[in-house]
Amino acid sequence: MRKAAVVFPGQGSQGVGMGLDLFEKFEEAKAVYKEVSTALNYDMAQLCFRGPKDELNKTYRTQPALLTTSIAAYSVLLSKGIKPEVLAGHSLGEYSALVAAGVLTLSDAVKLTEMRGRFMQEAVPEGQGLMAAIVGLNREGVDNICLAVKSGYVAPANYNCPEQTVIAGEKAAVEEAMILAKDAGAKRAIPLAVSVPSHCTLMMSASERLSKYFESVTFKNAEIPIVNNADAILLVTADQIKASLIRQLNSPLLWEDSVRKMVETGVEVIIEVGPITVLSGLIKRIDSTVTLLNVQDSASLEKTVAALNN
Repeated sequence: MRKAAVVFPGQGSQGVGMGLDLFEKFEEAKAVYKEVSTALNYDMAQLCFRGPKDELNKTYRTQPALLTTSIAAYSVLLSKGIKPEVLAGHSLGEYSALVAAGVLTLSDAVKLTEMRGRFMQEAVPEGQGLMAAIVGLNREGVDNICLAVKSGYVAPANYNCPEQTVIAGEKAAVEEAMILAKDAGAKRAIPLAVSVPSHCTLMMSASERLSKYFESVTFKNAEIPIVNNADAILLVTADQIKASLIRQLNSPLLWEDSVRKMVETGVEVIIEVGPITVLSGLIKRIDSTVTLLNVQDSASLEKTVAALNN
């Protein structure tokens, strides 16, 4: 089999009904939802499959729900004899990667992501921050626009692919940056439907609280190397991973660099495991030579297993 990586999506990929098909057809998926429900003391399957949407979209609910759905799909993929050689995740998805790598237990990870969501929301009250995707400008162009903003703090948050950078910061500053971006020739400047401006210095207090919370959580060395968001390098040791996760919250997310690092290590196939295929679209724009597969339901699982076994 060609060298394969598995990648996990982050916030924004959630939707009511996610994971239901795999839950109904595979015991491995059922076991994941059951373990999480026990750990969090509420019915995670009910939340994911029936919502309501407003509840699912609360940051502290979204994060463990997406992680659960992703790991349920990953468990089914493993049951088919498919094991990746490299792992990565986009923002919250990095926590799914840590469970897949054996760094965190599933129960610890869902509790941790619930707290992470709470810390993030409390760091910036709803309505005060904003994130926006700038499409059609390169990194340097977006960096310069953020520096030119006069109405407050805004900074690059996600370097997603060559011509898509997400910015984050104070609401008025992000809105000014969106206008400047359009004036500079951006194809689009789109506000994102998220309640928290992640991956910027507004998350410093959340990072500090997360760091303290980590003291009560057991981290192990990774059984499969992880390409991290904060530096786009391969990490294995528990101490490196913990430090990286703290920085991940308040510094730019290097997704484009992470994909290029995977390809550098010889990865030819990238499997997106989670509810939708948002990362596959980004990866295609970063390196069109990579074979893209996904697991979100039984049909996509079947296609992925067939493609990998050919």
